[in-house]
Amino acid sequence: MEKKETVLVTGGSGFIACYCMITLLNNGYKVRATLRSLKKAELVKQMLKEGGIKTFEDLSFAEADLQNEASWEKAVEGCQYVIHTASPTPHTEAKTEDDFVIPARNGVLFVLRAAKKEGVKRVVLTSAFGAVSYGTLKDTPYTEEDWTVLNDTVFPYQRSKTISEKAAWEFIRTEGDGMELSVVNPTTVMGPVLSSDYAHSIQIIKQMLNGEMKGCPKLVTGYVDVRDVADLHFRALTMPEANGQRLIAVSGEALSMLDVAKILRKNLGHIAGKTPAKELPNWMIRILAVFNPKIKMIVPHLGLVKRASNEKAKTVLNWNPGSAEEAIVAAAKSLIKFNQI
Repeated sequence: MEKKETVLVTGGSGFIACYCMITLLNNGYKVRATLRSLKKAELVKQMLKEGGIKTFEDLSFAEADLQNEASWEKAVEGCQYVIHTASPTPHTEAKTEDDFVIPARNGVLFVLRAAKKEGVKRVVLTSAFGAVSYGTLKDTPYTEEDWTVLNDTVFPYQRSKTISEKAAWEFIRTEGDGMELSVVNPTTVMGPVLSSDYAHSIQIIKQMLNGEMKGCPKLVTGYVDVRDVADLHFRALTMPEANGQRLIAVSGEALSMLDVAKILRKNLGHIAGKTPAKELPNWMIRILAVFNPKIKMIVPHLGLVKRASNEKAKTVLNWNPGSAEEAIVAAAKSLIKFNQI
């Protein structure tokens, strides 16, 4: 029987990482997941079980930290591939720009150096639409040719994603020695959560359903199902055509926040009774932002329309994502299941 290849998945307790691991295990790969603390291993197993994984014989764990280079060399031993999802998110304790940028950039370089030393064939980096579309205005959909322009309107999280992705491409160009790289740039990630510990992107749905969000900010952006994001990572890892490519993960048409609220009301009936039914003027959001850090993050994006094209992923890798509506409803239903609403 053919020996199973091993994929290192970094940031193993993350939303995208868990679904990547589910996809890999279902496709006959061995997975080694990195965690900052192995105390989280049982939670990860619970989440994978929730996602349909029955046996853990092909799963192992390694402790590794974005601030500690030596930990990555040990983690990647015996692995043929790497999916690097680990990065500080708006959900973490990161406060200053350096708290985001330094671990994100260093983490990418530590992982790439360790992977190269181990003879890894290909690395798939989870970047973000935040590395594509910020600091600029565009009427047409953003594509993989676009890059965030690092000006004063770009928040630390998007800045960290841009800087770390550029560092990855530069490493491959100057020091890669034939190691392959593909990058996935997801838009706003929705889909079913696997536990009560879930991604920052799902907070929008929670705030709408529990009545915390009284009105919708004027924002238009793309959405994508986490299961489709994992599928795109798998294609980026296994298909020859993906080498050297950036790939935007977006389901289709961009939605306003009000569109999202309408989808919840249409599909969830009385459960979505507290969901906002109107848009708030930009000036009101700016005033609220003075008192609420969550709202402050939105201010630079007010009134912006961030459409994204998925043409490349569909054409080059035959990727076929589901609808944004399905992803949003699945996220909401899973929050209800885990008593988060």
